[in-house]
Amino acid sequence: MPEYPFVDAHMHLWDLGRLSYPWLAPPFADGGPNGNVAAIAATYTLGDYLDEAKAWNVAGLVHVEAGAAPDQALAETDWIGEVAAASPVPIVAVAHVPLDAPDVEARLAAQAARPHVRGIRHIVCWHADPDRTYTPRDVTGDAAWQAGFGLLARFGLSFDLQAYPGQFPGLARLIARHPDTRVIVDHAGMGVEGEADWRAGLAALAALPNVALKLSGLGFAFRPWDGAAARDRARAAIDLLGPDRCLFASDFPTDRLFAPYDETMAALADASEDLTDDEQRALWGGNAARIYRLDLSARSRIPPPGRQEGRELGA
Repeated sequence: MPEYPFVDAHMHLWDLGRLSYPWLAPPFADGGPNGNVAAIAATYTLGDYLDEAKAWNVAGLVHVEAGAAPDQALAETDWIGEVAAASPVPIVAVAHVPLDAPDVEARLAAQAARPHVRGIRHIVCWHADPDRTYTPRDVTGDAAWQAGFGLLARFGLSFDLQAYPGQFPGLARLIARHPDTRVIVDHAGMGVEGEADWRAGLAALAALPNVALKLSGLGFAFRPWDGAAARDRARAAIDLLGPDRCLFASDFPTDRLFAPYDETMAALADASEDLTDDEQRALWGGNAARIYRLDLSARSRIPPPGRQEGRELGA
């Protein structure tokens, strides 16, 4: 296992007794982008996460909104703030705001007022295949959605972009008009339709200096799980954007639908094993700490069992 401190740039917690998560409620079915989610439809605490990640030298976490009921988005953010206050590792949050909401400005202001919030996610994955789409239509071309996106910089918020490669060229034109808004593409670009389409779509975003990419969610593209294919896709992404714009992330517990934690992270370790010490340091944690403004001095890290604390993150 790598000894570099790991800032997991994309993970989730949920308490099914405290908040409502419609996508985790029965009845469960095999269709849809995630497939059958029954295996992860149980409360998942910080302790549960740290137990799964115990071999990976966790130094900090970026909690990404986990699909709570729309009217509970702020409640989810406040709950994560409570978790963060008691956590042995620093935690920051990416919260949910629908950018096309009529009151989007007020919602962004409320989320930005929480000191642990760094960014916003509004999943906009649209696909003609009903088993792949998250939304009934592509909202990213709408004037209201684009206006909401344009407000992010005013509040000092980044945007976690979860969309499909076919949407990327149009999104690239929007993002180029807002160079002060940091955009982090989720789940390696959700390349579910093959290497050529993924490369073509991601190339449009890679040309923009304010775009970074999370290497997570590789099971969406390679289901059933193929560790070698996941490794190769991760390395192709690193080569395309450079190790200074890629972030390693687990997407747990969601990605347990595809593979165990250690196997998921091993694909990323294999993809980067020949890179320099500084490049690996950046991928494992430096980039996430910089992009999400995570103060790693706020808590002590949790070293893996039987091992000293290891290397410190570089600047």
